[in-house]
Amino acid sequence: MKNVRSKLEGKVPEAAIEYCIKLWKLYPFQFKVNRKRLSKLGDYRYDPRAQSHTVTVNTDLNPYQFLITYIHEVAHRVVHKPRSRQLPHGVQWKSKYQELMLPMLNPSVFPDDVLRVLAKHMKNPKASTAADPKLVKVLAQYDVHTASQPILESVIIGEEFFLRKRKFRKLEVKRTRALCLDLANNKRYLISQIAEISPVNKEATSESPKVVPTKKSKKVNSTANNQINLFE
Repeated sequence: MKNVRSKLEGKVPEAAIEYCIKLWKLYPFQFKVNRKRLSKLGDYRYDPRAQSHTVTVNTDLNPYQFLITYIHEVAHRVVHKPRSRQLPHGVQWKSKYQELMLPMLNPSVFPDDVLRVLAKHMKNPKASTAADPKLVKVLAQYDVHTASQPILESVIIGEEFFLRKRKFRKLEVKRTRALCLDLANNKRYLISQIAEISPVNKEATSESPKVVPTKKSKKVNSTANNQINLFE
C-alpha cells in the first residue's frame, strides 16, 4: 500500500488520495505511472496467463486529469470479465464509471470550473475526455505548459501551422473541429480545435492561394492528434 500511496502523492488532489487507495484495495491491480504517451493518457490491461490486472496513467498529467484517468481505468478493471464480449465503453463501463466518480464530484477535490464541466460530462461519459472539448479545455488550464502552447482554435482561417511535424492550412471550422489541408499530400483532415499546434514563422512562409472546400472535394479524413484516442 505504501508503494501505491507514494505513486499517488503529488499526482492526484490530496483530498482524493485515500479514495484512490480504497479503490485499489477493493479491486486489486498493479498500478504503474508511465512516461508521457501521445496516443493515450492511461490504459487497463488484463493478463489471462497471470490472471493479473494492470492500470497505467501518464506521469505528465495535471492532478485533475490524472484523477479522472485513474478512475476511468479502474472502472475498466471492475467491469472486466474474461472472454466477455461486452463493449469496452459500453453500458456496464459507463454505469460503473459514474458510480466510482460520484464521490469525487465535490469542491474539496476539483476546482469549481472543472467541477461544473465534469459533472455535466459524467451524465453520459464518453470513451475519452477528448470527445468533450469543453472538458479538455477547462482541464488544460491547469497544465503547466498551457500558457506557452497554442491550440488550433487560436489559428485564423487561411493560416498555416504544424501538427506532429506536418504542415497544415486551416480552411474552415466545423463545430468542435476544423477542416485543414495537409500541404504535403493535399488531403483534408478534420482536427480537434483543442489540438496543440506549433505556429509557422510568417516571415519564412511564402504566400499561397487560399483553398476553399467544396462539395466535390476529396474525402475528408480524420487525423489523430495528441487529444484523440487517449483511452483504451
